[in-house]
Amino acid sequence: MLDSNLKTQLKGYLERLVQPIEIVTFADDSANARQMLELVADVASVAPAGKLGVRVGAISGERVPSFQISRAGADTGVRFAGLPMGHEFTSLVLALLQTSGYPPKVEAALVEQIKALDPGQDLVFETYMSLTCHNCPDVVQAFNLLAALNPKIRHTAIEGSMFQAEIDERQIMGVPCVYLNGQMFSSGRMELAEILAKIDTGAAAREAAKITAQAPYDMLIVGGGPAGAAAAIYAARKGIRTGVAAERFGGQVLDTMGIENFISVKETDGPKLAAALEQHVRQHDVDVMNLQRATALIPASEPGGLIEVKLENGASLRSRSVVISTGARWRQMNVPGEDEYRNKGVAYCPHCDGPLFKGKRVAVIGGGNSGVEAAIDLAGIVRHVTLIEFDSKLRADAVLQKKLFSLPNVTVIVSALSTEVHGDGQKVSGLSYQDRTNGTMHRVDLEGIFVQIGLLPNSDWLRGTVALSGRGEVIIDDRGQTSVPGVFAAGDVTTVPFKQIIIAMGAGSTAALSAFDHLIRTSAPA
Repeated sequence: MLDSNLKTQLKGYLERLVQPIEIVTFADDSANARQMLELVADVASVAPAGKLGVRVGAISGERVPSFQISRAGADTGVRFAGLPMGHEFTSLVLALLQTSGYPPKVEAALVEQIKALDPGQDLVFETYMSLTCHNCPDVVQAFNLLAALNPKIRHTAIEGSMFQAEIDERQIMGVPCVYLNGQMFSSGRMELAEILAKIDTGAAAREAAKITAQAPYDMLIVGGGPAGAAAAIYAARKGIRTGVAAERFGGQVLDTMGIENFISVKETDGPKLAAALEQHVRQHDVDVMNLQRATALIPASEPGGLIEVKLENGASLRSRSVVISTGARWRQMNVPGEDEYRNKGVAYCPHCDGPLFKGKRVAVIGGGNSGVEAAIDLAGIVRHVTLIEFDSKLRADAVLQKKLFSLPNVTVIVSALSTEVHGDGQKVSGLSYQDRTNGTMHRVDLEGIFVQIGLLPNSDWLRGTVALSGRGEVIIDDRGQTSVPGVFAAGDVTTVPFKQIIIAMGAGSTAALSAFDHLIRTSAPA
């Protein structure tokens, strides 16, 4: 199951096991179960003597194949149903270490919050994931950590493709998908702090009070993507009081799979880059306030005065200068049925959710690079792909179009306006579109729709305060200055012509330097 190189790496990790642990297997004589048992045997073979035992559990009432990881003589409630390989192999390694007592790389305050949770009843979480989903490992690892640290919490990570009957029964059309005590808890990427805030109902109020009590900043960056991270580092290096308030640190980069145009880095992926950005920022004297969504900006009442940023949780932050870097989000079709069937067949991440549509018919909306790449990827998994483009021709690069048109299970429809998503109340069943050349209406029967039609700037909270373009982008000059004194902006939320990670980083640096120049040239009110 594991090659020699992977075994060597795993052996190095397992040397860090603290307390003895055991793996309890639940298996029959199926091929999938044999693979799982082979994986468990490989893991046990490289563990230090006396630190990892394996025993067979009774399969009655258990998912098969699955296995449980626990400290010897205790049930810590960490389970894997299926084969945690691909993106989830790291989740397996971390579960082994953390169950043994190895300290997680998580803020101490979060660890104490987890341990102190007393929900009044056992919390049984189930996470459905796919091995190709780059958002799933963070969710799986967060819930595994909860289960490893708190005896009232249990978690099972379930490989969807191996438990298709459950996927069908629960009508799961997007991953990661989390159930709590048999009821839907969440769908999509969630960070540990976000999960805790949802479980620990008093956490939001405590965090709001803590944030509001912060002293004013010299520079406050709103947004934690590439532009925000660069701005924070440049500000902190100037020795000024710097804060970052981000809805989720890393921004849209977290949803990006392959990155091959980040100069000097041959290839990486979004979650890895986002983690590196946050690590770099935290090496400096920066207050990072994650999971904080801005709702309003109040300009200073006098030159050099404090600018206020209001947050969704009721908190307020004040600063002598502000850099807006709230990025952009996926554009929706905005047609009837889209919201109703989100995560029930309507999806936005082909890498994450594509495997759930194996053997089914899907549509991709959008003929740019993202749409064509999605159609190519999906064609290798699903039965048939229908690509629908509003324009009279595809806009993707020629090399991508050549590959697309070589695929036998892809149909391309241009000059088409999507008008409605159809479903049976539980999941998507079709899509209607209008032929823009003659006005006729058509319906395509299918089970999934992947929307890939570009981005919308996250600037709604600024309307009426900062000048925006007709597309809702923050209007900036070549220094990143907005229409409000002391307020600068950078990245995908602005009128910068090209929405690229490396351009956002440069723009964030420019905005921070411009904001610092503003500070040294502007006196604070007496």
